[in-house]
Amino acid sequence: MDAKLKPSTLVDIFFEVVERDQPRVMLYERNSEWHSISSSSLYRRVMGVVQALRCHGVGRGDCVAILAENRPEWAIADFAILLLGGITVPIYTTLTSDQISFLLTHSGARTAFVSTAAQLEKLRSTQPESFIETIIMMDEVTDSDVLSMSALMDSGPQQRVPELDSLANAIVPDDVATIIYTSGTTGVPKGAMLTHGNIASNLAVSLDEFDFRYNYDLAVSFLPLSHITARHVDFAELYRGVTIAYCPFIEDMPRLLQRLRPTVFVAVPRVYEKIFNQVQRGVATGFKRKVYEWALSTGREHLDEVVTGKRPPSFSWKLADRLVFSKVLNALGGRVRIFISGGAPLGKELAEWYAQIGVFIHEGYGLTETSPVIAVNSPRARRLGTVGRPLSNVEVRIADDGELLVRGPSVFKGYWNMPEETAAAFDGNWFKTGDIANLDAEGFLSITDRKKDLIKTSGGKFIAPQPIENALKSNRFISEAAVLGDRRRFPAVIIVPAFSALEDWAANNGISFDSRQDLVENAKVQALYEGIVEQINRNLARFERIKKFLVIPEELTIENGTLTPTLKLRRRHVEARYRQQIEKLYADAAVRNSTPAA
Repeated sequence: MDAKLKPSTLVDIFFEVVERDQPRVMLYERNSEWHSISSSSLYRRVMGVVQALRCHGVGRGDCVAILAENRPEWAIADFAILLLGGITVPIYTTLTSDQISFLLTHSGARTAFVSTAAQLEKLRSTQPESFIETIIMMDEVTDSDVLSMSALMDSGPQQRVPELDSLANAIVPDDVATIIYTSGTTGVPKGAMLTHGNIASNLAVSLDEFDFRYNYDLAVSFLPLSHITARHVDFAELYRGVTIAYCPFIEDMPRLLQRLRPTVFVAVPRVYEKIFNQVQRGVATGFKRKVYEWALSTGREHLDEVVTGKRPPSFSWKLADRLVFSKVLNALGGRVRIFISGGAPLGKELAEWYAQIGVFIHEGYGLTETSPVIAVNSPRARRLGTVGRPLSNVEVRIADDGELLVRGPSVFKGYWNMPEETAAAFDGNWFKTGDIANLDAEGFLSITDRKKDLIKTSGGKFIAPQPIENALKSNRFISEAAVLGDRRRFPAVIIVPAFSALEDWAANNGISFDSRQDLVENAKVQALYEGIVEQINRNLARFERIKKFLVIPEELTIENGTLTPTLKLRRRHVEARYRQQIEKLYADAAVRNSTPAA
């Protein structure tokens, strides 16, 4: 199709990609060597898989699961499913066998793609509870009852196949394209049904906001494709001719950034926080610290210029850029010109820090149910501390209780086989986002917190925890924070140290320890965090101030259940994991408050 026309289905996007002569649509690494996939090769590979799926009974409306890390085969499998009118059911590779079994059973998927032997083993353990009959494996196959995806791709047609093209072109915008199970911070996963029209309409308007350059821009795909944000970005980049290099494991990302030197960088806030913490640790003391603080002060003086997209012309800013700022960008390959953040709130403090070093992060906001983008800080309209203006085809309204309501063509069809949950998600024809928001006079949207995360103290005061947590995480000694206090007399906080920075600090202050437990219990360490909390409290209302804190000796991770697969805080799980320590925290405070003065 003509690239100037708006795509109405994801099939339109596929044909736009394969009908042009692009030599490097995708890049992947194998045996330490990089290989490329051209537009014509992509067609052949996808159609080879289409033919196999068709032979195994996959047709319009059938659910097909993908259990794999980021790799070209993920996108190829996805396109093959979509071209047949099937429904892609992405599954995070970090899920357990029991969790995978639930998703397979609930969706009714009978065919599944898996990446590795480890994922195959997890899939097999779900049988016979799940309905899986056909398994296609991306790595080398040794089992006779498993199909080789490599062989299927190699068997694809060398020329266009009119019959398959016609089959694909019969897909209409209202056809369901994917069921994405929201990992959720609580409760049973819900499968959000997104149609071709939902995603394509959101994609088309989102693309109007950014100047991706055909056959020049390069992006590294490392956010899990099981999440709508990563998948949306990949569709957009493919449509605009951005070359995508796939990174299956996030620990490989720093090496790949140096090797590939991308021009587009899309990440969740957690990744931007880690970069910030690494910089803070590298300039912790001495002369480096003084130069760093001078550079930041110079950046603050030119903040307005950076926010408006200008490069400050002053000699002091250029010197600060040469001595400090450029080194941060060089760690990302040195060529990134577009920075995007999504999937969770970035935090104003973190956004301002990046702006001070000359990087404006285009923060977007959305949900799985909205395909996903609702608003974005674009190059044409951006404001720090907000998530930008709503897309032109998205209507927003603030309810009486502060909740953001949304409607438009990108709002999902409903939850798969969950009619009651679907009805509860809407107020008339407005989708209830569950987020508390503000809309300023110029149309910029700010998200305060999740409605369900708002803390109501026993005194009746409401506290939004995320702004406090973001302020705490802007300190180089804090990796993660979880504010507590619902139905309690006062708020408290669980603090996860940035252990590398803390251990360096401990060594410089003569503190010896045998374990992280010893470290966090040390009196000097406790005093350090008490000082940080006191500093944050100065900018809080009296009822918001943190009265007690708990420093824990372990990271929050996906594996221990305290983070979602997209690295969001699972507040209720954190509270459950440390319930005993939390109860002691509040009990000790109650005892002290009830003890009569001598």
